[in-house]
Amino acid sequence: MKSILIIEDDPITITLYKYILKKAGYNLYILEDGNEIMKLLGDTDVDLIIMDISLKNTYLDDQKMDGVKFSKYIKCNPRFNSIPIIIVTAYSGKIKEESFIKENLADKIITKPITDFNLFINIIKEQIKN
Repeated sequence: MKSILIIEDDPITITLYKYILKKAGYNLYILEDGNEIMKLLGDTDVDLIIMDISLKNTYLDDQKMDGVKFSKYIKCNPRFNSIPIIIVTAYSGKIKEESFIKENLADKIITKPITDFNLFINIIKEQIKN
């Protein structure tokens, strides 16, 4: 069973992810504490990370982290840089996907609200396969 780490602080979005992704057969880890996230990545095989861009409660070693900073941090670590990261954001109109992905080193960006669940699952499968 493939494992997905979800880095999210919104309880409604977490509930949605749990429903969709568990039904699709994925093992989920849901965290927002940066130190716990890095420990999990060091101890567990994670096949994909889904990360919100605006993390209100996420800190790593007492430093505030948003999705952009945290994505770069993970991707710059040679131990974890092969794990695909999907950034999820509600800021669809303000973001140019190609430059945004280049900036935060993520593999894919998805805008909220997620309304096409089949497309969402297909994007996840594609990222895990690559």
